Amino acid sequence: MGAQTWIKSGYWYSGSEFPVPDINSALFTHLMCSFADINSSTHELSISPSNQPYFSTFTTIVKKRNPSIKTLLSVWGSRTNSSVMSSMASQPSYRKSFIDSSIKTAQLYGFHGLDLWWISPESGSDMTNMAILLDEWRSAVNSLKRKSGESELSLTMAVHYTPTLDSITYPIDSIKRNLDWVHVKSFDYYLPSRDKFTGAHSALYDPSSNISTDFGVKEWISKGLPASQLVLGLPYHGYAWTLADPKNNTMGAPALGLAITADGSMSYKYIKWYIRSYGAVPVYNATYVVNYCVIGSFWICFDDVEAIKTKISYVKENKLLGYNVFQVPNDDNWMLSQAGVFT
Repeated sequence: MGAQTWIKSGYWYSGSEFPVPDINSALFTHLMCSFADINSSTHELSISPSNQPYFSTFTTIVKKRNPSIKTLLSVWGSRTNSSVMSSMASQPSYRKSFIDSSIKTAQLYGFHGLDLWWISPESGSDMTNMAILLDEWRSAVNSLKRKSGESELSLTMAVHYTPTLDSITYPIDSIKRNLDWVHVKSFDYYLPSRDKFTGAHSALYDPSSNISTDFGVKEWISKGLPASQLVLGLPYHGYAWTLADPKNNTMGAPALGLAITADGSMSYKYIKWYIRSYGAVPVYNATYVVNYCVIGSFWICFDDVEAIKTKISYVKENKLLGYNVFQVPNDDNWMLSQAGVFT
């Protein structure tokens, strides 16, 4: 694994229907093309026929605007069944099928690395098997480099905001050995589909609980992962709640549930359009480092430019490796991405 410089990475998701040529790749050092799947029968990496045209040309297209951009193919175990990832990692032959097919596909389409989206391991055996998978994946990548003399593929992983989930802990030593970095999913802490109160879904700090990005980052470092292998997740989306009482509209106010969209989620682009449409004025909350806006009985929490800049300053002050955007297509005229570049 080569020494990394400052990382400015982001996910492009095929389901966003955002054209790949429209990505301003000059604002990033790395772009994740997502998501490939894992075939539940063969345990090989699979790309749906509808995604094939986009994934096969992704690197070529984004390099036109930024020739130095690095691209990674991101793999999600399953959209509906997390057991697919667990199953793949559980047996040596299954892992080999996945590893060999992932490397072959990355090479075929010109990706510079592979990314694993494994946010919710469910058992101690998942964590044990993850450690073995990462060892074998890195070994296969190193072997390929020795045989072909080609540049080494990067290996990264998206992880939960804390290293411990329900008393099981990520395999920190294996992560340190084998991954170029992990990007922390430091958002979606509170959801209007689940929580009957307004919440800072991407709080950098929380004075009243441990559900915050700062707490998670410090936990990862205290468990032994160097800050130089940590990349902070930045959400380009927010959530809308319906307030129980429009006059009680502070953080933590009682809510009836979601608002505006089917699951309450809204892209940053949509939030900005919505705010402009109603002539509303967003509030920046420096305690939590989030923005929110009240429109009638609707309460919308999101990261605007102030929050993004503060989080990127936090990344630099704490000597983390960089930041990772989820997802690039949700930006509004590249306002958030440019805030990152000039922070």
